[in-house]
Amino acid sequence: TYTKMATVPLGFNIDAPRWDQSTFVGRLKHFLNITDPRTVLVREEELDRAKALVEGCRAGLVPPGSSQEQLLYAKKLYDSAFHPDSGEKMNLIGRMSFQVPGGMALTGCMLQFYRTVPAVVFWQWVNQSFNAIVNYTNRNAASPISLRQIGVAYVTATGTALATAVGLNLYTKRAPPLLARWVPFAAVAAANCVNIPMMRQQEIINGITVTDEDNNELGCSRRAAVKGIAQVVVSRITMAAPGMIILPIIMERLEKFPFMQRIRVLHGPLQVLLCGGFLLFMVPAACALFPQRCSLALADLELELRDSIVAKHGDKVPYVYFNKGL
Repeated sequence: TYTKMATVPLGFNIDAPRWDQSTFVGRLKHFLNITDPRTVLVREEELDRAKALVEGCRAGLVPPGSSQEQLLYAKKLYDSAFHPDSGEKMNLIGRMSFQVPGGMALTGCMLQFYRTVPAVVFWQWVNQSFNAIVNYTNRNAASPISLRQIGVAYVTATGTALATAVGLNLYTKRAPPLLARWVPFAAVAAANCVNIPMMRQQEIINGITVTDEDNNELGCSRRAAVKGIAQVVVSRITMAAPGMIILPIIMERLEKFPFMQRIRVLHGPLQVLLCGGFLLFMVPAACALFPQRCSLALADLELELRDSIVAKHGDKVPYVYFNKGL
């Protein structure tokens, strides 16, 4: 049973950002909210109820007695579990709220098991499989991708990660031990530069939908896709960097202490926990580096699209906007 929107505080807009998205701090607060790993534990039924509540609120109808806090919590669950373009429920592994538990386990294992080639191969393969799911889940949903293209992207990114990791692993055999510990990060960074563009290649080939400030569609732009994907690559590398660069330095020093040498079996779990500490902050911070609703100056668009927009709207559209994905 629904009642009119009068039950909601006057002026409340379910889709209006709670924090200023034009500032890094505002975006950080937003992503701290929706990447909260606790939302991974929320039951499917509750997620579906949250979606129904958000959609009802958009239509001007909410259940009797709904408070603003309840609506904001429903929006938090909705943003954490449903794709911003399609509104479809995302798979659990691909959600940004799963980045902390999933990422800490994989990063911790990559940093722990870096000494032998078989271990490097296995954990880089597992990590790239995880990344492929995340990249596919968080693509711009307006650009479909075939199973063949997904397969090519996955194989290419995995091959890049393995070649980088194994090559550097062999190269650093005679190098200082710390350099060997940084090999996993080099492999992850290289793979991200391949995995994300490949998984989202349709956006680069066909362009993505761009709109004006009021969300009116203006056409499709390949340059907008390139800008959005480049920002996502930077964000993903930034997300991994502190944990994979600083943690090896910490472990290199800790392992010299006698008590650490006595508890070698706990080194792996310790690295996983420390990775979780880094990712708890770095996931939202990296997502917040660039606005989710990305903009591009009209002058930077393809000539044909720019001329089309000018012909229809004159100089009323100085910038176009699009969802860059995560």
